[in-house]
Amino acid sequence: MQWDLAGQGLDRVPEEVRGTDCLQSLNLYRNRLTSVPAWIGDLPHLRVLNLAANRITSLPEAIGDLQHLHTLDLGHNELTGLPESLGRLTSLNRYLYLSNNRLTAVPDTLCRLTGLTYLNITDNELTALPERLGDLAALRELRLYHNKLAALPESFGRLRALREAHLMGNDLTRLPDSLGNLTALRELRLMDNALETLPESLGDLQRLRLLDLRNNRLTALPASLGAMTGLTHLDLRNNRLTELPATLSHLPELEKLDLRWNPLDALPHWTEDLERRGCAVLS
Repeated sequence: MQWDLAGQGLDRVPEEVRGTDCLQSLNLYRNRLTSVPAWIGDLPHLRVLNLAANRITSLPEAIGDLQHLHTLDLGHNELTGLPESLGRLTSLNRYLYLSNNRLTAVPDTLCRLTGLTYLNITDNELTALPERLGDLAALRELRLYHNKLAALPESFGRLRALREAHLMGNDLTRLPDSLGNLTALRELRLMDNALETLPESLGDLQRLRLLDLRNNRLTALPASLGAMTGLTHLDLRNNRLTELPATLSHLPELEKLDLRWNPLDALPHWTEDLERRGCAVLS
């Protein structure tokens, strides 16, 4: 059974929903809810819960009782914290949306969601991530952009199923060496941070196709980038690069190399070889 109450102007969850044992999907998107009743945990077969685009400031601990929930959307609310019980949602294996709230931290218990494949905590105020983040072993897409993260935990490198990491618009100054363990990674978006250096281990990401490093503070690049043989797009705009490693000429799949707004005296001669192979070199 599904119950669609989206856009109804509701300021509370209707009592009629309570005790609906067969309810599998509840959509309360874009209403005027400021809270969620504790009895929400009494919906034993609920699989999908959409509470996005409301005015919710907190969640009851009872939300952790939804043992069959696989999708939870809490985006575009006014949450400043999350209950520890969120870690009891062991069936949550599809999506967890927490974007556009006021979160400054997430509980360590979130890392118990070992089957979760998509996590979005964009546009919040996170300053740090749980040290056990790497326990989210099934995670394939992670969106953390537009927060205040200064560092990533070393356990980040244990997210071995990760294919997309969206980390732009933070305060990152460095990346953990363990990043090179993410050998399934296809997209790594790091623009609009404060990165000054990159780890040599980045070169181990041989399946990576897109690396976006624009608008950082890089003065040099590791020679190991030349080992990223799957790379098709490398964006280095608006950094502080005065030279480039010749190993970049070894990237056989490179289609676009953007070097604009760097203090390069001249392009190295090997960029002509890239252009002859069909790579667009922008400077």
